[in-house]
Amino acid sequence: MHFSDLGIIALILASGFAIYTGIAAVLGAIRRAPLLVTSARRGVLVVTFFVLLASASLIVSFLTHDFGVSYVAQHSSLEMPWYYVTAAFYGGQEGSLLYWALMLSVFSAIFALTARRAPAALVPYVIATLMGIEIFLLIVLSTVSSPFVRLPVTPADGNGLNPLLMDPGMLVHPPMLLMGYMSFSLPFAFAVAAMITGKLDSDWLRSIRRWMLASWSIQTTGLILGAWWAYHVLGWGGYWGWDPVENAALLPWLTATAFLHSTMVQERRGMLKVWNLVLVIASFALSIFGTFEVRSGIISSVHSFAYSDIGSFFLVFLAIIIVFSTALFIFRLPRLRPEQEFDSVISREGIFLLNNLLLVGIAFATLWGTIFPLISAAIRQQTMTVGPPFYNSVNGPLFV
Repeated sequence: MHFSDLGIIALILASGFAIYTGIAAVLGAIRRAPLLVTSARRGVLVVTFFVLLASASLIVSFLTHDFGVSYVAQHSSLEMPWYYVTAAFYGGQEGSLLYWALMLSVFSAIFALTARRAPAALVPYVIATLMGIEIFLLIVLSTVSSPFVRLPVTPADGNGLNPLLMDPGMLVHPPMLLMGYMSFSLPFAFAVAAMITGKLDSDWLRSIRRWMLASWSIQTTGLILGAWWAYHVLGWGGYWGWDPVENAALLPWLTATAFLHSTMVQERRGMLKVWNLVLVIASFALSIFGTFEVRSGIISSVHSFAYSDIGSFFLVFLAIIIVFSTALFIFRLPRLRPEQEFDSVISREGIFLLNNLLLVGIAFATLWGTIFPLISAAIRQQTMTVGPPFYNSVNGPLFV
């Protein structure tokens, strides 16, 4: 039995327990059964254990140079130092997806262990939402994008990492940025739970703000490390080149920054309730969009993976998120009326709103520039590129 076989078994078991955990959480909430909710919280820990086991199996396969595993043969070689061999774990599409599932399970476990600090009515639905996301990732990993597929013939050596990735930046930037993408799942799960239960008061807002601040901090660190790496590696366009994948990482950071500012207005004055929910949903949706963009290969970028069918799965998942969130949002819209009105455009609340509009304006301009080549190709049958001059001329004044 190979470690890759253990990894496959661990992913299957993780999928099964994630399904059970999600169902137990929902039933516990509907039936008001604390034992089921407690079981769901423990189920999160079991899921985390099996995802950790799958991840450890892949890392051991790398460290033992098991080139019979296709993913290991593609992304490592005998001559690579052990730390780059370990980093190769997330150096390709399948491994980075497993890393995302791992971080999501770890963050879910942290929430499950600290759930007593959150409003009790929200806890089961937060768990169910997180497990829904985890189930999607685990199913993709177990079927179309498994890192444990074995080759019919074991090669003597592997291909090794891309030479540009053989850099200290590889050890810190990708894991931090992937963690940042994933971490927006927690605020999104709180938003879904609040909309399902109708408990859209200040309690859920205080809980979600802590998680969003953590997500924002992680994503900020990832962006800074990425800018340093881009400057450090010759030919990557300086600190920031407005590359489509760089843009995709910036988008959820912008909406999260806007949320962290506008949430103070809601806490103090009971205003911007609709706006804040939209920002939370948008932050997670944009992180999934960024993942789709990287993994589909439909947009040319030095950071993208090659074209893969996995992109279509993320596109469908993104559509489900948008439709489901929008339906809940419309259903709860009557409960999102502001408790007070704006006194003046130049009031403190008005300044916060202006700040938010500028940040969202930058996000919209960046998103438009990123997807415009796709739109032009679909309508005019001609691909038009959008380069740094566009972003500098549009976003420059807004940043200032």
